[in-house]
Amino acid sequence: MSLTEEWMQEIHKGYKLYYQGDDESEKKRYVQYMDDGIRSVKFFSKDNFSKEFDVYVHPDRKALDTQWQNDWKMPDLRSECWMVASGIAGKLDLLSPLKWKTEACEHDYGNKDKTKKLITHELFHIYHAQKNPSPDFAETQGLDWFVEGFATFASGQCDTERLAEIKKAIENKTAPSQLDDFWKGKLKYGLSGSIVMHIDSKYGREKLKELLKYKTKTEVLGALKTTEKELLEAWADYIKKMK
Repeated sequence: MSLTEEWMQEIHKGYKLYYQGDDESEKKRYVQYMDDGIRSVKFFSKDNFSKEFDVYVHPDRKALDTQWQNDWKMPDLRSECWMVASGIAGKLDLLSPLKWKTEACEHDYGNKDKTKKLITHELFHIYHAQKNPSPDFAETQGLDWFVEGFATFASGQCDTERLAEIKKAIENKTAPSQLDDFWKGKLKYGLSGSIVMHIDSKYGREKLKELLKYKTKTEVLGALKTTEKELLEAWADYIKKMK
């Protein structure tokens, strides 16, 4: 990525932080969230990132959209208001938290716990992408539920409130009947996060980490030696038994 004179740079252990004028006042807090998140990734995985990465704090929604348009080769992209960050193998893009109140929805920069978990979520995407043959997940097939579920579960976003919603959906028989539908609708974080939580519980952390290298749903199911139907049934039983 080419830099303009507008970007200011700081070098930190494992990453470089780029930001613009208005975020100068918040950079120490951003660094704290990043460093806390990196520690969370290392603790969860008992591993480290494979390489250093860049962190860009974009000054407004237009700047973030322009970056995503270029990265994703989607010139007409207009991001949804809830979309404030993305993580791939070499980079984390973040809408300035100073603009969340006016240019985003569903996010409150004043909520320190949720802000920290959001940034940690993206750091888990970076960790995952560095383990995957597709460093931006563009070549993965049928794995939205796993890519997002891994980051949701590992970052601690699959909380009791979300799990209660998923348990209710299962009991009411409104939960999806196929994995391709897990990363859809208002329950997508809870659905995807909870099934990865189940995989971690049943198969263990090392098996979960092994799955990060796969690009297709078929490969993941094969590594677990199960079928989609069996996985979904076991997941539903796991959630039902939660207190």
